[in-house]
Amino acid sequence: MSATRSAPSPATPARTTVTRATVTPSGLTRAAGASAALAGLIYIVIQFIHPRDVITSITTPMWLVVHLLSMSMAVLALIGLAGLYLSQVRRLGVLGLIGYLMFSLFFILQSAFNFAEALIAPLLTDAAPQFATDFVGLFGRYASTTDLGPLALVVPVGSALYFVGALVFGIALLRARVLSRGAGILLIVAAVLTPVAGLLPHAVERMAAIPMGLALIWLGYSLWSTQRRAVQQPTEGAEASEGTTGTERGTSRATQTR
Repeated sequence: MSATRSAPSPATPARTTVTRATVTPSGLTRAAGASAALAGLIYIVIQFIHPRDVITSITTPMWLVVHLLSMSMAVLALIGLAGLYLSQVRRLGVLGLIGYLMFSLFFILQSAFNFAEALIAPLLTDAAPQFATDFVGLFGRYASTTDLGPLALVVPVGSALYFVGALVFGIALLRARVLSRGAGILLIVAAVLTPVAGLLPHAVERMAAIPMGLALIWLGYSLWSTQRRAVQQPTEGAEASEGTTGTERGTSRATQTR
């Protein structure tokens, strides 16, 4: 027996399925977690490849690469911190807001300084070599022989934002009990180590960045994994109506990453 198939009617066009990429709060939060983790990784790597803060290094390709990496790290950290804060904003409270703003201001300051180190300082090595040397030596605590004006405040202001911001944000993360407590404790330890490491030679002081980098990696992974669990276990309408974020809901429904 033969089967008869009718041809599609010209009046009925074939249906096509169009898949559109969607941007969701969950996806953005997980991307922020990945950004924080990547920032932490770059922060660690930089400490091992950073050239000496002297004028003979400023015009080398490695100088440019390292400071562009540093600037990228600062931007990624800003994205990561925004995700860490916004994903649990209700639980972080005023203390979390203060810590988030101070820690973010440090990375804004760092990105601007890295931009100048990478792209402006090399142009000054011939016209103003001493100024270029004093400028790039600020964080290396080299004695300055030129008047840097308000630029000299970059180090004390940046150090205060880094130390207090990370410390306060870490305490707020612990109190929120949303992400990994171990990561929050590591962030606090990394902040406390910073002024202590400042008493050591600059080459050793750099190693204090390693626990901070590990804390960012851990926090980023914790945010990413907690958000992923929240997506896999959708909440009921009553819980959603309270305005909790996906990360906060994920915490109440799944075991935290510790």
